[in-house]
Amino acid sequence: MNAPLKPKTATDLTPVGKPAKPRQVMGAQAGIELRLMMGNGEQILLTLIIPVILLVGFSLTNFVNLGGETRSERVDLLVPAILALAIMSSAFTAQAIATGFDRRSEAIKFLGTTPLSRTGLLSAKVMAVFAIQVGQVGVILLIGLLLGWRASGPWPLAVVFIALGTAAFTSLGLALAGVLRAEITLAAANAIYLLLLLGGGILIPPDDLPGPLGLIARLLPSGALADGLRGTLGNYDVSLIGPTLVLLAWTAAGSIAVRRTFKWTS
Repeated sequence: MNAPLKPKTATDLTPVGKPAKPRQVMGAQAGIELRLMMGNGEQILLTLIIPVILLVGFSLTNFVNLGGETRSERVDLLVPAILALAIMSSAFTAQAIATGFDRRSEAIKFLGTTPLSRTGLLSAKVMAVFAIQVGQVGVILLIGLLLGWRASGPWPLAVVFIALGTAAFTSLGLALAGVLRAEITLAAANAIYLLLLLGGGILIPPDDLPGPLGLIARLLPSGALADGLRGTLGNYDVSLIGPTLVLLAWTAAGSIAVRRTFKWTS
């Protein structure tokens, strides 16, 4: 006969079950990040409503000359640009602000005591942003189609630039929020958002910016993402190699900064 099992005592600290695998930890955190983003009205305003208003407003009016003589030409330029803006909004600005205030409230502090690493946190946030962007891309492209936009480039490659842009901006947003106080992060993220919107090659293509600003814009993640989307979704003659390399470089730089400087508390 088999020996009877010994009952556990109150002080028995033997682990129950097996530890979760890193991908399971990241998946669970990504689900939490997604629910938090969907429940935040300010983030929805920033990531979807503002880009849609700009797309419709600039397409139907010529109050601000962003290129293109006819409405059809304006829409062809605006759809990739607004898509780049939406990606920057959700991956950089919204993530930086949310993470900054999570650090201030010490809600994120407890993650440092779990198996979730800095790389795991970055990966989880990227996964959550990707899920949000499925809705962003769908809404913006649908409105673009209603306004007369038609893809005229190698549009399947746009997925590559969306992925690279999301990774680059999410890592940069976390790097910013990981070293600054929440109030400073809020001001800095909004200021960078406006600067890149106006002079970072998003609304105005780098070729149309004066002097050295065009070259600078091409070396920024905003200009590289917008150029990549214009070249794949619009009738815009641009090499796709340069934007790809720029986004890869910014992704690597942001990821290294997060790994080395991100602090769980402010």
